[in-house]
Amino acid sequence: MTLWKRILVEKRVAIIPLALVLLANIAAYALWVYPLGVKSAGAADRAAAAARAVQAADQELAAARRLTFATLPNLAHKSNVKFLDRRVDNELPDREKNARLGVLRVHTQFQGEYESLRRFIYQLESDPAFVIIDDVQLAQSDPAKPLTLVLQLSTYYRLGTNGN
Repeated sequence: MTLWKRILVEKRVAIIPLALVLLANIAAYALWVYPLGVKSAGAADRAAAAARAVQAADQELAAARRLTFATLPNLAHKSNVKFLDRRVDNELPDREKNARLGVLRVHTQFQGEYESLRRFIYQLESDPAFVIIDDVQLAQSDPAKPLTLVLQLSTYYRLGTNGN
């Protein structure tokens, strides 16, 4: 009899339970631990992707705000129009899973002569910045004072995945 056979025969009372426990450990790792580890790694990847998407959406919103904050006063100055007021409404979209765009609405007031206001609107519409004129109101309270132009504008920006 060889040495290994002799050890197995004489110590089988201790070796068989150890072998069964080793097989149970291998089975537990293969059936529970490894799949949970893969699932956890997938969740970490999804969380990282969601964080990147939120950061990109924040950058898109900031770019949309910069577009309206920089473009409007510059165009008004070029058109000899006085920039009076600006109010921004950041509309959050309905939380649809497939929502891909957010809307930034801007309410503005300008003052100037009629021809200057026309030139300003023309320049705003032909500017490469993506700004939509939703509403136009033109008023003059006193004939001696310049016209007041109230514009409601909107621009769109990309959201992260799942409307975030």
